[in-house]
Amino acid sequence: QVQLVESGGGLVQAGGSLRLSCAASGSIFRINAMGWYRQAPGKQRELVAVIRSGNSTNYSNSVKGRATISRDNAKNTVYLQMNSLKPEDTAVYYCNARVVVTRWAYEDDYWGQGTQVTVSS
Repeated sequence: QVQLVESGGGLVQAGGSLRLSCAASGSIFRINAMGWYRQAPGKQRELVAVIRSGNSTNYSNSVKGRATISRDNAKNTVYLQMNSLKPEDTAVYYCNARVVVTRWAYEDDYWGQGTQVTVSS
C-alpha cells in the first residue's frame, strides 16, 4: 500500500552534519504527518521530530536546536537536517508517516526500514 524509503544515513564525526530523507509512495490520499524516530542499542524507540500537514513541528529535547525537519508535499518527502552531531545521536533512524489511503479511510501508521547513523567521537 504505502512504502517509505529512507536515505542519508552513514558514519559522521562528532560535530558534523547529515541530512536524512524519506520518500513515501503508493496508495496515498493524504499524509497527515511525517516524522523521524530513532532507536539506539538496548533502548526504546524515541521520537526525534515530527512535522504535520499544517507545518507545525515538534522536536525531542535531545535534538532541539540541532535538528530541522522539513517536508516537500509535492514529493511526499520529509527531511531531517541534523547538525552538531554527538556520539549519543548514534542509532537507527526510522521514518514514520501517518497516511490516509482513501478519502473514506482512517489514518494508519507506516514505517520505513530504518537507516543507521553512527557518530564517532
